[in-house]
Amino acid sequence: MSAASLNITGLTAGYSQTRILEGIDLSVPAGGKIAILGRNGMGKTTLFATIAGQTRRHAGQIMMDDTDLTALDGAARARAGLGLVPQNRAIFRSLTVEENLATGLKDRPRSAIDEAYALFPRLAERRRNMGGQLSGGEQQMLTTARTILGQPRLLMLDEPLEGLAPVICDALMEAFTQLAASGQMTILLVEQRLKAAFDFADHIVILERGQVAWQGTSDALQSDPATVERLLGVGH
Repeated sequence: MSAASLNITGLTAGYSQTRILEGIDLSVPAGGKIAILGRNGMGKTTLFATIAGQTRRHAGQIMMDDTDLTALDGAARARAGLGLVPQNRAIFRSLTVEENLATGLKDRPRSAIDEAYALFPRLAERRRNMGGQLSGGEQQMLTTARTILGQPRLLMLDEPLEGLAPVICDALMEAFTQLAASGQMTILLVEQRLKAAFDFADHIVILERGQVAWQGTSDALQSDPATVERLLGVGH
């Protein structure tokens, strides 16, 4: 398994007739670490949902390596190597941790679950607990691990740190950095915590009203506080 590139050109998409994204162009190299930033309601989650095939595309193309994702449904995109960790976590609350993880294995042997336990030892300690018995941080680890077990070549993480304690955030970001360093996954991260995004990402993309308002290196954005204030606002 090797990381995949992503190339988006002229992407316009939304829900039914409502257009949220307008003319998005984005190029992500294989193995890249990209943070997608922006105020609430600017299209970040819609961008991920569109890449995953969950919205209505009005125009544009989404390529993952040489595969045209725009021609595929959501299930086929997942089989092609696309993974999405959603903001709502979406675990099975009535299944155990291990049973939840098993749903992400696709055709892999059950023993592969040990990879998830190595990445998140806390899950190994709670393998027999029901999903509904886990804390918010543990649920985030679980949905992340379940997606990773499917061996995605392009992984999208939608606000994985939201509402979590600092110690859990640190553990998650360490795991994401470890995955990126393996060279097996390209990672796109939507995150409201700027420090975490800057520390993780090589490249930053800022969305405003469904369009790319700024993109460049993490270092360039950190050295431009006026742009940070203008596009991300006081709340950040």
